[in-house]
Amino acid sequence: MQVEDTYKTISGKAEGLYKEKGSKFIALAYPVTSEEEVKEILALLRKEYHDARHHCYSYIIGFKGEHWRANDDGEPSGTAGRPIHGQIQSFNLTNTLIVVIRYFGGTKLGVSGLINAYKASAADALNNAQIVVNTVKDIYRITFGYLAMNDIMKLVKEENLGLIEQNFDTSCFITVGIRQTRTEIVLGKIEKIDSALATFLKTI
Repeated sequence: MQVEDTYKTISGKAEGLYKEKGSKFIALAYPVTSEEEVKEILALLRKEYHDARHHCYSYIIGFKGEHWRANDDGEPSGTAGRPIHGQIQSFNLTNTLIVVIRYFGGTKLGVSGLINAYKASAADALNNAQIVVNTVKDIYRITFGYLAMNDIMKLVKEENLGLIEQNFDTSCFITVGIRQTRTEIVLGKIEKIDSALATFLKTI
């Protein structure tokens, strides 16, 4: 059985726009990896667009899409957050947040009109986004003695490990990203290097 270790997300911020009967729906899509990031972005947007009527959003986080939320922010239940969420799903994305900021134009759109507006603006943002396929990586810190440096750097090259941080001063360590399907093999190789010790930090 092959283990799936890739996922689709967006490479950076993207914008979309939808207008209906004077109302303006500004959709902003962001790549995110935690709920803390979501909170920070929402706080910034509420300041920047403080005069908007609604800041509706949805996000999906996790390689299997295990963490998600849809928020209507005062719109009728199910008319905003869920249509936004549906667009993230239809693009088969994760680690993605979409916030749709609504400026009310004075004319009510009705339930179906709202659903369509939030769906269309979210879709526009994702159509403008660059979608990328990322590999699930386990991040490890590897500490080692100075004499083991050549062996460690050879392993980094052989296994094409993503080097995140390195320090070769008094104590040597590197922080690397290991493709999840290769983690056990790489850890086995590290164990065979004298003085080398790998410590798991997180999965990204």
